Amino acid sequence: MSTTQHERLRGLLEPLVTEQGLDLEEIEVTPAGKRRVLRVVVDSDEGVELDTCAELSRSLSTVLDDQDAMGGAPYVLEVTSPGAERPLTELRHYRRARGRLMRATLNEPAGGGELVARIMSVDDEGLDLEVPGVKGRKPTDRRLAFGDIVRARVEIEFNRKAAEKAARVSAADEEQEEA
Repeated sequence: MSTTQHERLRGLLEPLVTEQGLDLEEIEVTPAGKRRVLRVVVDSDEGVELDTCAELSRSLSTVLDDQDAMGGAPYVLEVTSPGAERPLTELRHYRRARGRLMRATLNEPAGGGELVARIMSVDDEGLDLEVPGVKGRKPTDRRLAFGDIVRARVEIEFNRKAAEKAARVSAADEEQEEA
């Protein structure tokens, strides 16, 4: 998609998305046979419900057709929320991922390599993380500046309840040791 078309679509669609209390995360136009697919990715701090996507899709479709923004060729409009493994690139993405595991690639000054850690808190400067303990060791806290992150994404946890239970047991053990 050309920059001009992308900017025009963003300018046209973003006010409607914002009106619904959502953030416009991405606009993508891809060819699909004789048609094109216009994919609009939206998100919010509370997540996005299916009914909200459907309502927004109707609003966007009306404006796109009225403005002839996609030209004469047929297209399919998809309004969706970001996937579970979407990259974390904005402050709001990290904020929305609080309490979740993230996998980050770090730059050399931060030690390089990959880090898997739970996002505990987020501020304008960076993240407070809990790095899981290895082989029965206790988790450790770590501060990570945004400038130290090359790329990051949420790590899917299939057994998150077990991880939360282990964290509660670990915290209870620490309290008993202190007493």
